[in-house]
Amino acid sequence: MLQVEDLQVKIDDKEILKHINLTINPGETHILFGPNGSGKTSLLMTLMGYPQYRITGGRILFKGEDITNMPVNERAQLGIGISYQRPPTINGVKTRQMVEICAAGKIDAAALAKRVNFSDFLDRDINAGFSGGEIKRSELLQLTAQDADLFLFDEPESGVDLENISLIGGTIRQLLQRDFKVNTRKSRKELHNERTKMGLIITHTGFILDYLTADKGQVLYNGVLTCASNPREIFQCISEVGYGECVKCAI
Repeated sequence: MLQVEDLQVKIDDKEILKHINLTINPGETHILFGPNGSGKTSLLMTLMGYPQYRITGGRILFKGEDITNMPVNERAQLGIGISYQRPPTINGVKTRQMVEICAAGKIDAAALAKRVNFSDFLDRDINAGFSGGEIKRSELLQLTAQDADLFLFDEPESGVDLENISLIGGTIRQLLQRDFKVNTRKSRKELHNERTKMGLIITHTGFILDYLTADKGQVLYNGVLTCASNPREIFQCISEVGYGECVKCAI
């Protein structure tokens, strides 16, 4: 599981995350809501281990191991993967090369690319001239190759048209082992017990909820994690009264 205990984080001298407590069990998917500047991306980047996010208190446990001070590459090797909202363009490195690195030789890059309709982009530099939807598909291709245990998604619907959102939503559902069509003879409870993949998804639009069923939703507001409830109910509350009124339920 992922266990975050009393996490406090600063960038330079500014406190951006305040006493965060979060547990994601194997097989669970959590949705994270919050206004711009509330600390959502900062939480994901902290979980991934980026050093500019300085932990001043608390700790992060993953699979029973304290990873609070573990570098990014070791966290990735341990089984944490991230899909960025705005990943960089990397000139001189082909998408195929990155996928092969992520897959560690276990799966052919061409076979994986077919799953996300990305075969024509494998021999192009990473994200060079890609549209918003193509960038998201590139990110998902790399995550599929990595086959992580904990997937962190930063606004997977951002900058994506309606045609791509269906493909992206379906791919995320498969990565998180939430495609119930795989074996229709098994109940949802049985399938839930078989899941091992964990997910934490940031969303502004709520569109991702049309493509998968999440276990829990929370709101990150002014660096404080609050409002643990059904994600669809939280999203409806936010849509009707806004974040400020929504978080009052936890005050």
